[in-house]
Amino acid sequence: MTRVAAVDCGTNSIRLLVADADPETGELVDLDRRMTIVRLGQGVDRTGRLAPEALERTFAACREYAAAVKELGAQRLRFVATSASRDAENREEFVRGVLDILGVEPEVITGDQEAEFSFTGATKELTGRDDLARPYLVVDIGGGSTEFVVGDDRVRAARSVDVGCVRMTERHLVVDGKVADPPSEEQIAAMRADIEAALDLAERAVPLREAHTLVGLAGSVTTVSAIAQGLPEYDSAAIHHSRVSQDEVRAITERLLRSTHAERAAIGAMHPGRVDVIGAGALVLLAIMERTGAQEVVVSEHDILDGIAWSVA
Repeated sequence: MTRVAAVDCGTNSIRLLVADADPETGELVDLDRRMTIVRLGQGVDRTGRLAPEALERTFAACREYAAAVKELGAQRLRFVATSASRDAENREEFVRGVLDILGVEPEVITGDQEAEFSFTGATKELTGRDDLARPYLVVDIGGGSTEFVVGDDRVRAARSVDVGCVRMTERHLVVDGKVADPPSEEQIAAMRADIEAALDLAERAVPLREAHTLVGLAGSVTTVSAIAQGLPEYDSAAIHHSRVSQDEVRAITERLLRSTHAERAAIGAMHPGRVDVIGAGALVLLAIMERTGAQEVVVSEHDILDGIAWSVA
């Protein structure tokens, strides 16, 4: 067993996994798995820069993670940064800060690399299951981008497009610095049109409709599953490999887009950092299911973070 640490820094959240990995058996045993909402991508779509307060929130989380990595004695650490830090003019400031705190330089990976890690993390433990037909379509709905990957044992085709729950919220649902509460039909329609255009782009590279099993990753998808199950609080064990029908996703999306901030915040399983962006994330998922004809989504708690861990095991 090799003790490894992986950090996935996205547009909305930063996550840590410290695990013992056995490449021979394909087993990854979690020792510490945590997530912090830092909103690193705050305003990036509008300004092209990482905001000072967003950087400080991210660095504060990195200090906590550095302590956990040291305490658990991970032999190797890999830090991967995704959409927001790809887009920012001042990303060198981010790189220097992470290097000072964690001792490793963040790798600002491409969308294709992101897709490969997501696919590995989501599907490695599905090998041998006869209730989930191949090929898989893995969709990782992040804050700034969504990755689409089709594959069997390995990736056949992948594409990253710039639609995510934070980017869509900031682009379409923010007026005078505040998120619409709730959004208008016109705002929802404009957001949906943007998502459909992104799906057109994805479909040029990835045969979305050829997949037999849709696997959904990341916080928007897992939160939709928690709501569908009526969980009083977030429960990873109940969410992992749960299945949510297209009809359930549609009903939940409509509910979220027509609710107020207070109503969404009152949902037991809702993370406070997702309250304002969950409607957009759910709409991305619904649009994908309608485009592909998927009647259900298999929800996975294992995603790009697990793929990063395997890459250093």
